[in-house]
Amino acid sequence: MQVSLNWLKKYVDLSGQTPEELAEKITKTGVEVDGIAYVAEKSSNVVVGYVETCEQHPNADKLNLCQVDTGEEKLQIICGAPNVAQGQKVAVAKPGAVLPGNMKIKKVKLRGVESNGMICSLQELGIEDTYIPKDIADGIFVFPEDVEIGAPVEPLLNLDDAILEFDLTPNRADCLSMVGVAYEVSAILERPLELPDETVDAVPEKAEDVVKVRVEDPDLNPYYAAFVIKDAVVKPSPLWMRNALMAAGIRPINNVVDITNYVLMEYGQPLHAFDLDRLQSSEIVVRRAKDAETIKTLDDETRTLSSENLVITNGQEPVALAGVMGGADTEVYDGTTNILLEAAYFDPRTVRQTVKQTGLRSESSTRFEKGIDPERVYRAGLRACRLLEKYADAKVLTGASVYDDMDSTPVKIPVNMDSVNDRLGTEIHPDEAARIFDRLQFQYERQGGDFLVTVPSRRGDLTIFEDMLEEIARIHGYDNLPFTLPASVSQPGGLTNRQLLKRQIKQYLEGAGLSETITYALTNKDYVNRLLSPDVSGKGYQPVRLAMPMTTDHEYLRLSILPELLHSLSYNIARKQTDMAYYEFGRIFLSEETSLTAQPREEERLSGAVTGLWLNHPWQQAKVPVDFYVVKGIIEGLFNFLNMPVAFQQTKLRDMHPGRCAEILVDNDVVGFIGQVHPKLEKDLDLNETYVFDLNIETVIERFTHSLNYDPIPKYPSIARDVAFVLDTAIEAEAVRQTIVEEGKPLVKQVEVFDVYAGEHLPDDKKSIAYHMVYQHPDKTLTDDEIEASFQHIINVVNNTHNAYVRA
Repeated sequence: MQVSLNWLKKYVDLSGQTPEELAEKITKTGVEVDGIAYVAEKSSNVVVGYVETCEQHPNADKLNLCQVDTGEEKLQIICGAPNVAQGQKVAVAKPGAVLPGNMKIKKVKLRGVESNGMICSLQELGIEDTYIPKDIADGIFVFPEDVEIGAPVEPLLNLDDAILEFDLTPNRADCLSMVGVAYEVSAILERPLELPDETVDAVPEKAEDVVKVRVEDPDLNPYYAAFVIKDAVVKPSPLWMRNALMAAGIRPINNVVDITNYVLMEYGQPLHAFDLDRLQSSEIVVRRAKDAETIKTLDDETRTLSSENLVITNGQEPVALAGVMGGADTEVYDGTTNILLEAAYFDPRTVRQTVKQTGLRSESSTRFEKGIDPERVYRAGLRACRLLEKYADAKVLTGASVYDDMDSTPVKIPVNMDSVNDRLGTEIHPDEAARIFDRLQFQYERQGGDFLVTVPSRRGDLTIFEDMLEEIARIHGYDNLPFTLPASVSQPGGLTNRQLLKRQIKQYLEGAGLSETITYALTNKDYVNRLLSPDVSGKGYQPVRLAMPMTTDHEYLRLSILPELLHSLSYNIARKQTDMAYYEFGRIFLSEETSLTAQPREEERLSGAVTGLWLNHPWQQAKVPVDFYVVKGIIEGLFNFLNMPVAFQQTKLRDMHPGRCAEILVDNDVVGFIGQVHPKLEKDLDLNETYVFDLNIETVIERFTHSLNYDPIPKYPSIARDVAFVLDTAIEAEAVRQTIVEEGKPLVKQVEVFDVYAGEHLPDDKKSIAYHMVYQHPDKTLTDDEIEASFQHIINVVNNTHNAYVRA
């Protein structure tokens, strides 16, 4: 927000305040002034001159020889501007003048004729091209006829103005207007506030007899006022208004458009002027756009709309995008005489959606998005009507055609001064608090040290006691707050059982060699349905798309953590990092509908991804790459740590390797899966061989009995036995392992596969699987007879159950 101090002086007395001093005082109250700029560099000896004669230069076709009266003297000046003419009042830089850029004006001869000065354009006086009206952008500036000859140019063109550049936080939308800033400065300086004149000398005819307003969706447009102005004359705006708009960063156009922009910056209320005759209707209808409906906007672009957009129509077709931009077909032009002036309140979210869809961001849409003052909507319309009466020679019809479904119930906040002083460590007397509320122009009811403050509608950021506490603190002065510790009772914190268990799981995973990551909870449409766990897929869950995504890569709520984990691996592999093991605790979002009449259900998952070398030893030892059994071992170790039985069952999932994927089962219920990512997906993501796991950690935590499994260090020795079975190739190694585990109880403590062989010396339909078994008893040393009996029993059961025999 650019705040012109010359403009601000209309509402608050700034005498005795330099721009730097005022900026510091404003910043100290919590509204940051990011910088101070000046409209133009300091110029000297530039005055208003009157062109008495203008003749062609005798020796040049494109130069004019002018005789100019500057009040104190008459000067002969040669000027090349195409619009210079006799009878004009212009800006004259006399000999000795210094213009911006350190341009010094001297007497010179041009084509043999003496020139004693320079007739200036606005650019030459230091005003930026961006803000100069198009009708004078290519020539000298011509003053109105009532300007005094010889008067200094600086105050006439606002060149002596200073601009405060506000860096506003989103909650301070009230300072997106000159009046809003004036309220703030009035409170800071303790000086009275003078508000703009809104009185209108209306004609007897009523606006509501000319046009009717109908709103089909009050939630999106709770207030709409249509003012009617007749017999307006479209012409250039007065000089002071042009100066004010240029200082605010807006290019002047004509008096009607300039007045709506002036009130926009003055009140923070966007307005729009329609050519009433081109509207071709006596009705304004505000409704949602129809899908694929089109409108040609003021920038001559034809835009296709959707039902997410709100439009202003003439009862038949759209004439404006609500809160964003008007339509080209009803634009005010030089021949406009009758005007419909719109002042309305539009739903911020709807405006934001339209801006996102169309890319049409403007001063108006910015204010609607952040929230405008509901009570200032109608008053802003009156203010514009007042200016149109005065500067467009217009007749304003009585009242306005109004649709009003606005909830105008004020917010009231109780404030107890004992609580204020306890929080701030101060001793602010209730009388001082009352003076602060008066300075802020807050109404209140008081009983001793208790206040009931009515928040003005312009301050939509104030809703709770802490907000009022901040208002008192900042006006009292943050520098005046003592350095004290808040009075409070210190209570030691603690972790819930759930938090404690998650922390222990993290410690286990990090001890196993994995690193924690945090990825985005959003993904894109290509991956939202990828890598789903069996307990999620097939249950009818629908991807949920954000209404206003920031990017196309992050527009859907995720149904799995794994896609973003794989993207993290891919990102790092592209940067020469090949050995990685990540895990993440995060939430997925489950919804059975895309229209979202209810919030999606959130479910916490534990996911991991591992690639590269699992053990990267020095040259003299073997390097161990990641494989299925590494990840399986991590999960087995986790459930053993949690003292929970776990089983694995081969499965096939769309994005997983068809032969290296298994469901994770707890009490025969699927709680997740492990496996290798499908080679095609690995190739698409530029991944090396990658293994993943995904667990419904909520189910795991629910079934956890809060007794972690810590085995004591064995007192008695263990004895190992190895055996290789020849089996049919279709038999899974895990099935045999489970048989060994069950039949070996309670003596067999550990069973591992250490070799698989198929080939020479074995039939084509057979394979050999070798198992390593560890025998151990907690209370005694096992004898050879006990071990041999168990060993033979296991062999017999495996042979009979799995049609196997021991490989010699």
